[in-house]
Amino acid sequence: MTHDESSKIAGLLAAYDEQLRTDAETPSAIKVTQHGPLRLVTFMNGRGFVTYQNLGVANKDTIRRLVPEVLAYYRADAEINRVEWKTRGHDKAPGLHDALLENNFIPDEPESIMVGEAAALAVDVPLPEGVTLRRVTEESDVRAMSTMQDEVFGDPVSNDMANALLRRLCAGDGMELWVGEVEGQIVTAGRLEPVRGTNFAGIWGGATREEWRGRGIYRALTAARARSALDIGKTLIHSDSTEYSRPILERSGLLKVSTTTPYHWRR
Repeated sequence: MTHDESSKIAGLLAAYDEQLRTDAETPSAIKVTQHGPLRLVTFMNGRGFVTYQNLGVANKDTIRRLVPEVLAYYRADAEINRVEWKTRGHDKAPGLHDALLENNFIPDEPESIMVGEAAALAVDVPLPEGVTLRRVTEESDVRAMSTMQDEVFGDPVSNDMANALLRRLCAGDGMELWVGEVEGQIVTAGRLEPVRGTNFAGIWGGATREEWRGRGIYRALTAARARSALDIGKTLIHSDSTEYSRPILERSGLLKVSTTTPYHWRR
């Protein structure tokens, strides 16, 4: 990696830490409690979420004490049935992994934190014949999109995600839903989530049917979302990506600036 590339990644990571690791990260929170350096967030449907901008000067002993304190806080709320502790690979967090395991948190697979300039993503990408892209807002389109994503991710088809997306569309929080279609059938989809009070918009929920992968469709959908982000004044794009989607986002112009690993606890 060249010095210029390292400097660019450092600048993007600094913007990520300064702008996104604040209340901007959790706009739909019901309640946020500060506990030392930690933000203990409560969401609807019994979900707790632990995040922070950094852990300051916390040492191994401090962290080993913080984790059970956090768990006691959530255990005391009978509504909470699950908690996610979101870690980042570049944080100074001595002993955090072991402390989380000792308190029955289970780690997921690490994901790449991808950040880049929206202008670099907003390029013209040729689409295969018959493929069209559009933004959707109608209930029937949202439900068809959600069903496709459940099928692609191998999850049981349910109404839960569609209902949540429809609530957000009604609330007008800025989220945009984008799809790619062939003969009226959705073959790729994803969300754009502008982050209020920052230069960022997130791209999330990307899914493409297997038979349509490798043909530039998802990259074109990413470009369409980047153009939309620029239209509303967002100059930076971020996403947490799996190892499958990371190369696609890299080809689109995003850079891997760190990693994130969620740890989950269930009552």
